[in-house]
Amino acid sequence: MDALPDAGRAPDEPSGHETFGAGVRLLARREHSRVELRRKLRTRGHPPEAVEQALARLGEYGYQSDARFAESFVRSRVDRGQGRLKIVAALRERGIDDGIASALLDLGEPEWRRLATAALHKRFGDAAPADRAEWAKRARFLAGRGFTSDVVSRVLDGGGTASG
Repeated sequence: MDALPDAGRAPDEPSGHETFGAGVRLLARREHSRVELRRKLRTRGHPPEAVEQALARLGEYGYQSDARFAESFVRSRVDRGQGRLKIVAALRERGIDDGIASALLDLGEPEWRRLATAALHKRFGDAAPADRAEWAKRARFLAGRGFTSDVVSRVLDGGGTASG
């Protein structure tokens, strides 16, 4: 293992080895994007140059991967009933490239409709909306979950199944 240069740091400032170790400990708990890891290490007082060196080594060793983080993140959010738009926005906040996000979220409209239908039934049960106000309430719920307007209208107009 290459030594990280610690010359010129303040005595109370974490060393490069400490920064790398802190990164490993964070990644041991859960996957992190490079942007998240940078923010957390900087918040904990690690110097910028040590953070960048540690991030490079973590990526080099395969400990940190934006693609692996995104895959885990998307799976988790889909399982929680979130839609494509909300997931894409959350991935962008975490510094994930749109290309990676698009590839992972290419489930096809029938699958997004199935997921929206499941979220809707979990929240409102199986009964159809009684009136236009109830329809609008359900539409706002699904839109807030991040489903596209096309998916929302198809689900609420009775086309929520893969066949419709």
